[in-house]
Amino acid sequence: MPSQTTSSPFRLPRRHRSRLRLGAVVAALGIGATATLTGVSVAAPDTPAAAPPAGDVVVSEDFTGSALPTGWRAVEGDWKVENGRLVGTSTNSGQQSRITFGRHLDDFRFEAVVRFESAVDAARWTAFGLDVPAAGTTPWSIATMRTGTTAANGLEFAQRTTGDAWNVTDTGSAPSAAGTGRDVRVAVEVHGSRARLVVDGREALRSTRVQRSADGAQALLVNGSRVSFDDVKVTRLAPEANAYLRAPGAPLTVIAHRGASSAAPENTLISDETARRAGADWIENDVQPSKDGIPHILHDDTVDRTTDGKGRIRDLTAAQLAALDAGSWFSPLHTGARVPTLRGQLEDLRTRGGNLLLEIKGKHSKDEVSRIVKDVRDTGMSGRVFVQSFEVDALTFTHELAPDLPLGLLRSNLDADPVALAKQLDLKAYNPSAAGLAKRPGVVADLHRAGVAVMVWTVDDATGWKTLEAGGADAIITNRPAELAGWNAAWRQTGTPEPPAAPTVEVLAPAAGAKVERASNPVPSLRTTGAETVRLTLDGRELAAGTPIDSGTLPLGAHTLRAEAKGPGGTTVAESTFTVTASRTGLAHLILTSAADRNAIATLTTMLAHDQYEALARWADNQAGRTIPAPRAELIASDARALG
Repeated sequence: MPSQTTSSPFRLPRRHRSRLRLGAVVAALGIGATATLTGVSVAAPDTPAAAPPAGDVVVSEDFTGSALPTGWRAVEGDWKVENGRLVGTSTNSGQQSRITFGRHLDDFRFEAVVRFESAVDAARWTAFGLDVPAAGTTPWSIATMRTGTTAANGLEFAQRTTGDAWNVTDTGSAPSAAGTGRDVRVAVEVHGSRARLVVDGREALRSTRVQRSADGAQALLVNGSRVSFDDVKVTRLAPEANAYLRAPGAPLTVIAHRGASSAAPENTLISDETARRAGADWIENDVQPSKDGIPHILHDDTVDRTTDGKGRIRDLTAAQLAALDAGSWFSPLHTGARVPTLRGQLEDLRTRGGNLLLEIKGKHSKDEVSRIVKDVRDTGMSGRVFVQSFEVDALTFTHELAPDLPLGLLRSNLDADPVALAKQLDLKAYNPSAAGLAKRPGVVADLHRAGVAVMVWTVDDATGWKTLEAGGADAIITNRPAELAGWNAAWRQTGTPEPPAAPTVEVLAPAAGAKVERASNPVPSLRTTGAETVRLTLDGRELAAGTPIDSGTLPLGAHTLRAEAKGPGGTTVAESTFTVTASRTGLAHLILTSAADRNAIATLTTMLAHDQYEALARWADNQAGRTIPAPRAELIASDARALG
């Protein structure tokens, strides 16, 4: 275990701070774990093993050795350990240098301290591999940070496809620039296809479109730059009890009402694509059956308002609906848009990205709900569809047919007991109107205590968003997803960061209760996490950095070493009391290093050789300030009497 000598407020030397920095990462994110100061061997990605329990640290590496850690596989580029950090180099913008490690996990937190040492330009990047084969082959899913992190695309969630092309699903910016030469604390929390990226303790970007595989593990990647990493840690998390609840410090979930219906014709693939590009987390659409039983995406019970046709949707066949123009009513630019089938919409979402909040509109029989469920199943979209409805029967049928699909109950006005009804219907969300919720805003906390999310409809202004965010709402259904996503981005820049945990500090040496002899001169050794500076005092006096404790100047008896660690999370103090004891060897050391004159040293050593301790003590008292410096004479006399 490395030790650290400390002093009056000082910046920890680089070689030791690198080993303490994981504690700062943990503290800034509010994780509450304790870092280790030594490297930990990690199973190779292709080594099968039982899944660890939630909270277990799967990877913890501070690069104290000189070689790559066990199980880490450099796939491309130059990777080596230097000065207590892992350094990856990519010589040009076309090289994706990468190193793989860890194991496949559905739910995990991946964190590290990252520093760009140099970069070709501000667009170069480093990335956390969230799902990467051990061999480093495509496809990958990554969370990316550029040197220019404050750019609109300074942060990204992206995929490298099997065709070796990029699919960037989400972009955003960080509150401050990474630049070069600056340590940045980065963490990504992943739950299946959902992830959130935290930079220096503040959530900066989310995604619901992380592509996952059956066996991909973790990786680090570097592009067109030289990047060093420290305190890499992967922790297995428990599955989310309700993924739709807003995490502390997270922004509102953006749900695009009928797609981006303020910018494109509602409930069309065009409005869905506009919502995707606007940064919506979910797309809300309505579903109803045609005359021949095929589910279609339409809000009204007639096609009159949003197409060039006439009549009830339930009186028109799929062929008739397919011939209608569903875009020209909104704008000539959208002429030719069609009324999508549910299956067509699901296929579009599956291939182009996005999640569907699907409202079953109006009364539906169990057979009609069964057809909706079949389309969801057949397109492989069960994990990306959330079903809501005003109709209790529709939700009951859905639960009977597909208990894995999450359910939300829409309400204009609140029920007498929303919590009881949520439990009865096995709801993941209770979705009231903004006006209804305003009458009883306290119901949000009641539902949250029951593990039920609150998705509020339909709110299109910043005043309403601010009120609902402050009131604890989890998601907002809006016609203006681009504006809400932008409001969220601004909120992220000014929102309160997650509070860091207090640092920890422990005095390892001299250990509490230790007996210290003269001439041993022990060097203080500490173990700490989350500390940026450490101040050390001995019996209330400052102890300079790198200075051993000079036991030849201390009186016999107890002495207290006090360490005060300061970090982003506050100040923590630890103490260790040790005892200076007398010995024949120690007394000889006091005499020989006393700076007394030659005759005095000869006299004292002769007395010591004949064990004449009392005479030695009296002679030292007599010669204090004359032939023997007074402070040392006092110590010599004290030790001699203790031995006599």
